[in-house]
Amino acid sequence: MTDAPMSNDRSASLTSKFKDFWFHETYRGYVFQAALVVALLWIAVSIVSNVSENLSQQRIASGFGFLDTTSGFVISQRLVEYSETSSYGRALYVGFVNTMAVAVIGIVLTTILGFAIGIARLSSNWLLSRLATAYIEVLRNVPLLLQIFFLYFGVLRTLPFPQQAYSLGGMVFLDNRGLHFPTLIFEAGGLALSMPALGRFNFEGGATLSPEFLALLLALTLYTAAFVAEIVRAGIQSVPRGQVEAARALGLRPAKLLRFVVLPQALRVIIPPLTSQYLNLTKNSSLAVFIAYPELVSISGITLNQTGQAIEVLSIAMIVYLTLSLLTSLAMNLYYARTDTGGMRA
Repeated sequence: MTDAPMSNDRSASLTSKFKDFWFHETYRGYVFQAALVVALLWIAVSIVSNVSENLSQQRIASGFGFLDTTSGFVISQRLVEYSETSSYGRALYVGFVNTMAVAVIGIVLTTILGFAIGIARLSSNWLLSRLATAYIEVLRNVPLLLQIFFLYFGVLRTLPFPQQAYSLGGMVFLDNRGLHFPTLIFEAGGLALSMPALGRFNFEGGATLSPEFLALLLALTLYTAAFVAEIVRAGIQSVPRGQVEAARALGLRPAKLLRFVVLPQALRVIIPPLTSQYLNLTKNSSLAVFIAYPELVSISGITLNQTGQAIEVLSIAMIVYLTLSLLTSLAMNLYYARTDTGGMRA
């Protein structure tokens, strides 16, 4: 007779504990997260198994051994050594370096131009302010790919041939083959200046920026700078009006007021969205594939078509862009922390 009540009490206790556990928000969250992890692992294993089976049926070898195979194709624009006998790994490295060249130079030029236009947008000069506003509204609302096409096909490719190249100061020349300019070369006795000189068909000596590189760089810079300008404008306007008026009362000139009072405080508002624009510029460089500039995505496409290693090639490209984005975010976050700490100390 006593066993039944004890059994009921035990069951009621277990039910109560289960209810306490289930209705506890933290514990219930752990259960759902564990179930989600198990489901994702199951999906991942299923995908890998399915892909492996399909590759086996199509007799496509998996792995990264193809990176050591001879590529056999030409890359006309490169900043590092490469030839047709180089490997696919070397070809992808050339594409990576070309991407980095556009991204780094583009970020520097975008920062300078974006800050200049953002400050001009707030200028008391009516004409300067309106010109800055017009620039921002036009460039932000025209698709980037169209701007690349316009600069490449509508501007740079319509320039004259090298024999009628435009001379910029007598040392720099612009034609439909690109921008030719002097460079320093290392010799046994020191440095020497290599000047571009017109040969039979093209300029020889110096260095040349191809129309593809120029079109991509200009389009990325002009387009992204329009967004950066609005970010800068918003950051400047976030600075309390009283501090600006106090600085003026102390006799600070506009340039010093902007440098020592406004921008140090505005940067705490500017840097987070500015980081996003830097990331967008780097990723948008992949649009170069439409004008045959050999950056990472373009070289990846050629490699994929020749080797059939779609998963491996695309994985490499995605990992590279992910790494670049994470490193850029890390650098900007460290700078932001330093700026924010400096502002708090001030």
